[in-house]
Amino acid sequence: MEKILIKFEKCIVLVLLIMMMLAILISTIELGILLIQQFLHPPRFLLDINELLEVFGFFLLVLIGLELLKTVQTYLENDEIHVEVVFLVAIIAVARKIIIFDYKSLTPQMLLSIAAIL
Repeated sequence: MEKILIKFEKCIVLVLLIMMMLAILISTIELGILLIQQFLHPPRFLLDINELLEVFGFFLLVLIGLELLKTVQTYLENDEIHVEVVFLVAIIAVARKIIIFDYKSLTPQMLLSIAAIL
C-alpha cells in the first residue's frame, strides 16, 4: 500500500512540475509581448514609471515561478523540500510586492506594516 502511495505522490508532483513549466512558458511569452507593446507605444523605447513597475513586477513573477519550479523539481528528485529555496521564493515575492506598490495611496500604518515585514 505504501508503494502505491509513493508512486501516486510522484505522479502528482510530476504533473505539477509539467503544469508549472507550462505556466512559466506562457508567462515568459506574455512578458515578452508586454515589453514589446510598451516599447512600441509613443514615445518609442521610453517607459514611464507605471509601465516600468508593471514590467518589473511581471519579471519578478516569472522569477518566482522559476524558483517554485526548482522547489518542485528538488522535491521530485530528493523527496525533500529545501528550506532555503522556499525562503528565496518568499523574499522574491515580498520584493515584488514592495516594488509594485503605489506608495502615493498607502497610509502611514500600511508603510509601517511593510517595514515590519521586511
